[in-house]
Amino acid sequence: MTTMHTAADNGVNVAALLGVRDAMADTPEIAEFHWKATVSWMGGTHSRSAVDTFYGFGAQQQHKTTFTYDADHPLAFAAQDNGITPVEYILVALGSCLTAGIASIAQQRRIQLRSVQATVEADHDLHGILGADPQIRNGFSGVRVNYTIDADATADEIKALVAQSQKRSAVYDILTNPTNVTVDVA
Repeated sequence: MTTMHTAADNGVNVAALLGVRDAMADTPEIAEFHWKATVSWMGGTHSRSAVDTFYGFGAQQQHKTTFTYDADHPLAFAAQDNGITPVEYILVALGSCLTAGIASIAQQRRIQLRSVQATVEADHDLHGILGADPQIRNGFSGVRVNYTIDADATADEIKALVAQSQKRSAVYDILTNPTNVTVDVA
């Protein structure tokens, strides 16, 4: 494939993103964000999460709608399968964050994307979470992300897009570096 240096339209407003980055030099506090989800138990292993507000850019922000997400365990776990499992949401989050990064970086580099497809897979031994073997961790033992990307770019340029997206992905960072988590009971 040859690289074409024409204007790309991948649906990302790079000028606005770079404008925010430039504004942070004078007002670094606008970069401080607070994300929030409210999770309610529905019964059994089923829960429903709602996301509608967050704090960022120096003020409380409102999504255009309240987004809800159901999580449950599958029928094979003697549950009702009212939603994907919490660990599957991690795969969705990782693939979504990396893919958004690819689109943003492609736009900035003037690479026209035609299609981007990610398959995100994880290995998980349930001996840990079921308490059957304390030597096995509760979480994933490995995660793999495989991309198929069709773009007006060389194979090396596409690999560079993915590498830069990985470097800038918040979810990739959360998964690959320790994050302090505090759990309180009111």
